[in-house]
Amino acid sequence: MEKKPILIVDDEKNIRLIMSQALKPLGMPVHTAANGEEALQKLGEEPAGLVFLDLNMPGLDGMEVLRQIKERWPNVRVIMITAHGTIASAVEAMKLGAVDFLQKPFSPGDIRALATQVLEREALQEESAADYQTLIALTKRHISDKKFDLASASARKAIAIDPGLPEVYNLLGALLDIQGDWLEAQKFYRAALDIDPTYKPAWANLERSTSFRVGTINLGPDTHAAAP
Repeated sequence: MEKKPILIVDDEKNIRLIMSQALKPLGMPVHTAANGEEALQKLGEEPAGLVFLDLNMPGLDGMEVLRQIKERWPNVRVIMITAHGTIASAVEAMKLGAVDFLQKPFSPGDIRALATQVLEREALQEESAADYQTLIALTKRHISDKKFDLASASARKAIAIDPGLPEVYNLLGALLDIQGDWLEAQKFYRAALDIDPTYKPAWANLERSTSFRVGTINLGPDTHAAAP
């Protein structure tokens, strides 16, 4: 995957330029597309390892492009680019295989850090995962692969290693949200808040799930979406 290009899909030229410059230090080819149709054409010519995909674009919107990418190139990792409060259903995006979210406005450092995190997950091995952070990263990779049982198992192993951190409970809540069990999900969001009442991702998820049931969903500190 390290040798495959990164594809940036956004209808705003300035965003494409900023992101391209930010990702150059990673030493990987960086390609751009101005819309969904162009993105699918470029992926057909040369599949990417990682795609940054804007949610709101003219023509094919980001959700439809994500659907087609995961159907045709299931191993491609997709990070959704969103504006604050614009995700109508990040739960649906995660069901389709979105691996993470990047919220506008963002800094070059945010872009590089998230790309690095997603790419490094590819090298993780299930059998050698023995620490909390590695298990959390594996959980997120399994979510992208739609392997929700494996994601749940990895998250529960992380709890066994350190039951005193809120992120993993929030992540288990998100997994249950994805699968439609929003009442059980709320229990895990509340468990995260019992550990740390200031943990914002869990507050955002609990408020969303109790108010609207479907909306943005927050996986934790590695995720830059508005209360994914």
